[in-house]
Amino acid sequence: MFKSISFGLTESKHPFLVILLASAILLPIIAQAKTATIQTPLGDIEIELLEADAPNTVANFLQYIEANRYDKTFIHRSARKADNSGFVIQGGGFTFIDDLVDSVATFPPIDNEFGISNTRGTVAMAKLGGQPDSATSQWFINLSDNSDILDDQNGGFTVFARVIDDGMAVADAISDLPTLDADGSSGSTFDTLPVINYSSGNILEENLVMTAVSAESEPAAFVMNPGLNDAWFNRSTSGQGFFITVFPVLNAVSLAWFTYDTELPPEGASANLGDPGHRWMTAVGAIDGNRAVLDIEFASGGLFDTSSEIERTEPGSVGTITLTFEDCNTGLVEYDITTIDQQGSVPIERVATDNVALCEALSTN
Repeated sequence: MFKSISFGLTESKHPFLVILLASAILLPIIAQAKTATIQTPLGDIEIELLEADAPNTVANFLQYIEANRYDKTFIHRSARKADNSGFVIQGGGFTFIDDLVDSVATFPPIDNEFGISNTRGTVAMAKLGGQPDSATSQWFINLSDNSDILDDQNGGFTVFARVIDDGMAVADAISDLPTLDADGSSGSTFDTLPVINYSSGNILEENLVMTAVSAESEPAAFVMNPGLNDAWFNRSTSGQGFFITVFPVLNAVSLAWFTYDTELPPEGASANLGDPGHRWMTAVGAIDGNRAVLDIEFASGGLFDTSSEIERTEPGSVGTITLTFEDCNTGLVEYDITTIDQQGSVPIERVATDNVALCEALSTN
């Protein structure tokens, strides 16, 4: 019934078929994805990826998506239990292009990561019978609680995702479609093929439950990098500002804050250099992603351009500054100066944009 089909697969007698091996490297581009969408003619099935429970299996699934190998695939199996309740629907193994069936080109098989039970709504990897570490591209959705059948079989079938939202309504609708034996006497690969509006003759694309799988990556969290090394200021506080320097090898950031005292100097006060109210403080701390908590330090006892004994406060004895960047252009300085009981926050922006391109390039990498 399939036009120009040529599958003579003796190993396909096991209900969970996986075929072909190919070499490739896991692709990291969408490794941050938390969900994926299986598009079908009956609606979309949204799935939550369980990376914490099956990290290698999720990475394997994502590399097929990234390589577009799930495009033009179809649900080739809709199996039921002896009581006629839904068992699984299975896909990810075959494409249908220009009226021809072909196998999905597979990456190397992955190690089994069984841990979560095969209950209704879970998504697991198919594999060869008697070979626990043979999963490649094919996946299936459990339509029932199949834990008594699949958890103890062949090392357990690795659950790597869970259907969310209204996805199971779509999966159930696919399971309710009529099935036919498209293999005839040649095998058991397509012996429970779900079809749409099929009567006779060659099976066409519109008769199949065609699928495509996509995943959207979450934007990577911003991490401080040397592209932030610059002069920063707040437009509402003229004559004040910050110099910020990121040291990636040390995983540290330093900040120098040029500001004024909390009160104006007494009338008539003077200074040989600058304004008597000028103040500056420094702070250093470890980077934690886009954030750093810095210990404030004050220095005293020095003279302009003169070698002298400098006294410094103990790190953290004065207070702290929490420095946060959400992107390459804006940041937030939150201060808690305990010695004078002053707390507050200062939104900051760059004085100039020369280093923005560097920051964005380093952030992307």
